[in-house]
Formats: sequence, structure tokens, C-alpha cells
Amino acid sequence: MKTVQLIKHKNKDWEYVKPKQELNEPLVLVFGNRYMLEDANVYNDIKQLFPDGHIVFASSCAEISSNTVNQESITITAIEFEKSKFIIKTSNVLNADLDSYKTGNDLVNQLPQDDLKYVLVISEGSFINGSQLTKGLSASTKDNVLITGGLCGDDDRFEKTLASYNENPKEGELVAIGFYGDTLEISFSIHGGWTPFGPERVVTKSEGNTLYELDGQPALDLYKSYLGEKAKDLPGAALLYPLNVTSTDENQSIVRSILNIDEAQNAVILAGDIIENSKVQLMMTNVDNIANASERAATQALEYRKNKPELALLVSCIGRKLVLDQRVEEEIEEVIEVIGNDAVISGFYSYGEIAPFHGEVACQLHNQTMTITLISE
Repeated sequence: MKTVQLIKHKNKDWEYVKPKQELNEPLVLVFGNRYMLEDANVYNDIKQLFPDGHIVFASSCAEISSNTVNQESITITAIEFEKSKFIIKTSNVLNADLDSYKTGNDLVNQLPQDDLKYVLVISEGSFINGSQLTKGLSASTKDNVLITGGLCGDDDRFEKTLASYNENPKEGELVAIGFYGDTLEISFSIHGGWTPFGPERVVTKSEGNTLYELDGQPALDLYKSYLGEKAKDLPGAALLYPLNVTSTDENQSIVRSILNIDEAQNAVILAGDIIENSKVQLMMTNVDNIANASERAATQALEYRKNKPELALLVSCIGRKLVLDQRVEEEIEEVIEVIGNDAVISGFYSYGEIAPFHGEVACQLHNQTMTITLISE
């Protein structure tokens, strides 16, 4: 595996993080600030750097590279796989009448299934229902292929997200990268570091990813009463206080971020589905807990590997970034300390993370986690 990494900050030239070298038909992962990705020349500019590259774009809330977390920038990680191959397919949820299950199912079904080892999914983050998306993704592989990835971001603006393959980034787009090869070794882990607090309440009215009532009371009113003074900063403030959801049809509880509020309906809109009769509790965290959780995720991802990882794909959450604030690099530093400096690190801060629970195979939508995928060939 050969890699090159570059960063472009606003109004500056490209800067090489990893030394420049010739790559043959590389996978080119481009994570960047949405405003910068809206530049009409962005695809052609990167195509000049990697003329035979397979260029995948994703807008993000911040970009992760081998030595830092970048904001208001574009980070490129170009990878030449020397012993394995990859195939890239796309779909668009806007072309599927916003049917997230169908979009996910159709996307991965386009990939040849024989010898498919792993799928990296980059999904738009504005229109997609992440719960239905991941169900569709898992159904397409009959739960026997590891799928990880994330939902694109737009900082804390929540205006729109962009993604694409070999064209200028656009809305509604999803990209699946299928990896094939006998020598490929893929491992992963996720951890959150959030702690439930306060009373546990029952979901008495919900539909899809909209939560209307808890214990028979309007969900938004209840949530505002918990936030107190901070309620005036909704929906942004909600990223600091996600919900721990325990569903009757899941073995493990899952964290759900509140992405928006509906004042007219007195409801809150979550990043994924919430089922009636589920139990929910507010959650909170601090910088140390988040950094420790990232360290645990890295340790767990390394645990049973035969070979050292050459590439580490990190997807963390906008809510974690808001908690970490000026100390955002700390969770990345914890990961690097565990996996070492030999692996190239690439990733982004997202609106949702895609991965199975540890020890399971079917992928799920997560919020507020650090998701680590380690690759070697």
C-alpha cells in the first residue's frame, strides 16, 4: 500500500502531509468543508493532481489527517492498493423518493458479491434516514460483509451535505467502495464515552425518526425543561445532550443525536428511527471520557489483528467535536498513540457513524461515537 496525503486550507496552496510519490490508479478520499467543496473547479483541480485517480468526495464537520484535525479545509488521502482491488458504485436518495432502505440496498447490490471483503459507505447526511439506510445496506450482503462509514456533515449549520464519485460533489449522493483481495485484513471498533443521567422515560408516540411524546408528554417541552437556559440554543445545544435509546428489538442500547426540532408539532427529530415503547435517557460526557473512549476503540480494533494496520479510517461525530472544542485533536492523538505512526490516518467528523456493534456483523447507525476501521493488505 502506497499513500499520499495533502491538505488545502482556505485561500492557500496544497501542502503535502505525506511525501509526494507516483501512485497508480489510487483511491482518492477527499473530505472537506462544504463551502470549499462547492467550488465549481474542485473536481478538476484534484483530477490534475491524480489524473487516473478514483476520486470520492464527502463534506464534513472537520477533517482528520495523520497529524491533526483540520477545519475550513480539504484533506486528501490517496491510496494505491498493491495486492487488492476496489470497485466504486453510487446512488442518490433524491432519485429514490427519499426511500433510505431501498437506496442502501440498491447501492451495495451493485457491487460484485464474490470475494467482497469490506464496504466503505460515504452517505449524504441531509435527507437520509440512517436507521433505514443501514438496514438496507446489511440486507444487501446478508450480514456477512463488514460495512463501515459515515454520514457527510456541514459543521453545525445543518444546511446541506455533499458527496460524489469522479464528479463535482452534489446533494443526495451516496458512494460505496467495495474492497476485494485474499490478503486484505480489516478490523474495526466503536466507542462513545457518554453517560446516561436523569430519569428513564418511555416513548409513547413516535413515527420514523420523529419523537413526539415521552411518558405521554410532548417530547420537545420535556427536552427544553431539561436544558433550561441552553434551550434557546436549540437545535445546536442538543448535540451536547443526546439520547440513550433502549429498544425492545435490539440487544444493545444505541445513542441518538437530536438533529432538529419541530416547534409546531412539539417534537424532536433524531438522526435515526426511534420505536414506540423504547426507553430513553439523556446522556452527557466530558473531554476526558471522549478521549478515553477513542483510546478504547483503537485498542479493541487492534486486538485480534495478525498484521499491522497500514490505513486507519476514523469517523467521529459532530457532537464529540463540540464537546472537545479547542481540544479536538486529543481524541485523534489517543488513537495514534495506540496504533502507532506507521498507519496513515484519514477520516472526518460526521452526522452519523456506520458500523456494527463490536462482536456483531450487521451495520447500524450510531451517533456520538468514534468509529475506527483498520486496513492492511
